[in-house]
Amino acid sequence: MSLRSVIALLLLTGALSACDRQSAPKEQANGSAEITADEVAPDEVKDSAAGDGEGAFKYTLDRSKAGTPAPDYAFVSPDGGDATLKDFAGKPLLVNLWATWCAPCVAEMPTLDAIAGEYQAQGLQVLTISQDNQGAKQVDPFFAKRKFTHLKAWLDTENRFSLGYGTGMLPTTVLYDAEGKEVARVIGAMDWHSKEAKALIAETL
Repeated sequence: MSLRSVIALLLLTGALSACDRQSAPKEQANGSAEITADEVAPDEVKDSAAGDGEGAFKYTLDRSKAGTPAPDYAFVSPDGGDATLKDFAGKPLLVNLWATWCAPCVAEMPTLDAIAGEYQAQGLQVLTISQDNQGAKQVDPFFAKRKFTHLKAWLDTENRFSLGYGTGMLPTTVLYDAEGKEVARVIGAMDWHSKEAKALIAETL
């Protein structure tokens, strides 16, 4: 059994998925471990539930890794080529990890599409990096159906970002300033139209 298979099996059996509170599909085992208390200090965490009153948007704000340089994980660009976050050096970044099977991820995508357009002139790059193991086979039909104006289909079929960030939850969003340093991460789904979200973006810019 490969190392990746062992890791995926451990994540799948570890806990219920933090994304929409049910296990990921059998072929997609990432994002199934709940975040633990010792991973984020209490004074660095903010819990919030917002949105439609049914908890459509619920997240934890984590600043414990602020100042950490952006990782150099390889992922796949919309044109099928290789990419890393270093390709966006000198630009503020919003990196969103999501999957087609994750209901909270899908719920926040339209708000991410909106802010990608709203802050484009200020240089903010919004990268929605899919953690679907089947890659374009799953993601391309999703994008074709929803017809996003600004978002593009970036792929991480090896789940390097999910494993590297280690939040145990999808969606996870990490903001980086123009120097490539982490500002904060949002663990869970956020309404990116909200005051809290816009304050985070302003801080990133």
